[in-house]
Amino acid sequence: MTKTERADYVARELERLYPNPPIPLDHTDPFTLLVAVLLSAQCTDKAVNKATPALFARAGTPEAMAAMTPEEILPYIRTLGLAPGKSKALAGLARMLIDKHGGRVPADFEALEELPGVGHKTASVVMAQAFGVPAFPVDTHIHRLAARWKLSDGSSVTQTERDLKKLFPKVSWNALHLRIIFYGREYCTARGCDGKTCPICAHLAQAARRRPGA
Repeated sequence: MTKTERADYVARELERLYPNPPIPLDHTDPFTLLVAVLLSAQCTDKAVNKATPALFARAGTPEAMAAMTPEEILPYIRTLGLAPGKSKALAGLARMLIDKHGGRVPADFEALEELPGVGHKTASVVMAQAFGVPAFPVDTHIHRLAARWKLSDGSSVTQTERDLKKLFPKVSWNALHLRIIFYGREYCTARGCDGKTCPICAHLAQAARRRPGA
């Protein structure tokens, strides 16, 4: 199979398995999504969803969050990885949203990436899931699976994002990145699949044996 054929097969199978993939982080608006995504760095979505209800009850808006000090935010997220740094980022992020954006989350990549604690992946998730702008956030699952499926060489997250954007139609990016994440968690885990075990990997491996060099 060519790379394009592999990509087409992957897209079809993932759409069959996950026709309407939900956003795994609990949120109610762009601000709470932004906070949840920031908190998910080096942390599971399950752990974030457990911590955020109390945090959002206290500070579910930029104004309420900006009124808190990092020390006041920290107890709400102490169970999460990198909590001290994240508490400082949240306080600074909320203040910047008020000072520069009228208390609203900007629907702009550059503006989002200027916010404390917000990198390209976080900005991409917010743009895709809060504002419906095509983006392809690449997390560890997507980076791993893209290499296993020979859709990218795995040299860097940046390269993986670039390769996937070339392979898949722009209209599919927002749903597809969620589908790959769910598949990586359910079928093609870091230790549970060696690139030949899960259904998609097995099919691609068999196809490659039938057509050496594909």
